[in-house]
Amino acid sequence: MIVAFDDTDSTEGMCTTFLATKIIEELEDFDLIGLPRLVRLNPAVPWKTRGNGAIAMRFGIGRGKKMQIGMISNSPIYSYERGKSDANPEEIAQRCGEVVKQWARTDEGASPGLIVSPMKPKESFYWRTVRGIMERELVEEELKRLGAAKFELSGGRGIIGATAAAAWKPKDRTYEIITYRFENKWGTDREIDDDTVRLLDSTFPSTFNNYDAEAGRIVITPHSPCPILFGIRGDDVNELIPAMRSIRGELVERWIIYLTNQGTDDHIIKDWEELIPGRSYAVNGVVLSKPLTIKGGHVVFKLQPTRSRTPIDCTAYEPSKRFRDVVRALHPGDRIVVYGELRNEPRTLNIEKMRIIELVEIREKMGNPICPSCGKRMKSIGKSAGYRCRRCGSKLFEADAEYRIVPRSIQIGWYEPPVSSRRHLSKPLKRILR
Repeated sequence: MIVAFDDTDSTEGMCTTFLATKIIEELEDFDLIGLPRLVRLNPAVPWKTRGNGAIAMRFGIGRGKKMQIGMISNSPIYSYERGKSDANPEEIAQRCGEVVKQWARTDEGASPGLIVSPMKPKESFYWRTVRGIMERELVEEELKRLGAAKFELSGGRGIIGATAAAAWKPKDRTYEIITYRFENKWGTDREIDDDTVRLLDSTFPSTFNNYDAEAGRIVITPHSPCPILFGIRGDDVNELIPAMRSIRGELVERWIIYLTNQGTDDHIIKDWEELIPGRSYAVNGVVLSKPLTIKGGHVVFKLQPTRSRTPIDCTAYEPSKRFRDVVRALHPGDRIVVYGELRNEPRTLNIEKMRIIELVEIREKMGNPICPSCGKRMKSIGKSAGYRCRRCGSKLFEADAEYRIVPRSIQIGWYEPPVSSRRHLSKPLKRILR
């Protein structure tokens, strides 16, 4: 059976993944089948809290090999490679619902929804929710078709994300090991040794998004007063436990390994016909205008998409720091691909990363041409009209003037913002280039 839930936290605290550990404790009479799944959904939805992540877990009577995937209060948590269950979905939903009721932040705007299903929803429910807006009516119909039970609080909007998480069938995947603090530490400053975090990328090369060298700070800890101590993401599940144990700092009360869609670019729409705000795209096009730095330090330029006749603004925001220097170095005529979310107001594509495909040659005029007959400098006869020699009347074209090639400060290839300003779903270049 699949137990999935969403929208239980708030911008001020709690964490949907922490609730997952409480569900595991509640269902101690069952085994975990496979890894718990942390599924990030459309980062552009207006009602998200922080990372817009939902959880899906499979429970049953375990069969086959088992592996340790966590620890809760000094008790190891195991996961089995397969299993089965004939449990009553309504009974399980009621049990898990009590846990949700205890921990969800409904007083701070959360709208929790939990489902218990004997089968996976259609895969399309994941793709429609990670790349767009899913209609609740369709979710209700799918849950009815599956014979799933549900639990809702404060409107129960979370059943949409829960259904999407349960429907996820990974095409690409990563892992995250998340550690949690003792409750008496919640809301206090986290005690983490920065030097041990700085070593993660070199010591455990399959991990990513650990340390922001530009800002000089660690990125594995959240900014909110939630129960999480830190989380380490990577491509190799076998490196995560040693990576966790390499971090010096305060004691960990519990930890769990999740299978995730983080760092996969699943939210990016590449084959599009129309650009709709509230979604994220890869837009191939030609730079139309010289980038302009506006109030707040943001950098904006116009792009002519190859798939559309309508130019769009692209923006690198101030938190992207030196990435803006790359954007400022673009020139009209450069061909690029921009990845990012399309905002409605102001209508602009927020740049998550960028690939430069072709750079135009920039020439700087050094002087008017020399007359081939007289050896004298010629005079301009008007903008783009060419040149004429005052002495003999000879004419030359505008292109015959003396120019020098201006070196470009950027090259063909990929560029991305620093670690601390990347989105959960955005695929880092470390993964792309690997």
